[in-house]
Amino acid sequence: MTKHVAEIVTFKLADGISMADFTALMQRTEGFVRAQAGFVTRQLSQGADGRWTDYVVWKDMATAQKVAQDFMQQDFSPEVMAAIAPGSAQMRHEEVQWQMAP
Repeated sequence: MTKHVAEIVTFKLADGISMADFTALMQRTEGFVRAQAGFVTRQLSQGADGRWTDYVVWKDMATAQKVAQDFMQQDFSPEVMAAIAPGSAQMRHEEVQWQMAP
């Protein structure tokens, strides 16, 4: 059985970018993400330290890696990248070992 893969991106916002503006910007990516075969779930959170986490679950590693590349080719990508503090983004892909359903 192929395991789902979590794409976890942590970052800080660039100077002058508000939480509300960034959230609205990320909501513009929803149509693209939802349209990808293999999309499972996504959430965006912000910690008390100001770091953000974009957590997306995909059906498998191949899908996660392909969509990560395709994401960078979308019209919204330059604006998303400009809203993230330079050098602060870290992305990793992890196999989901267990998931508790609601």
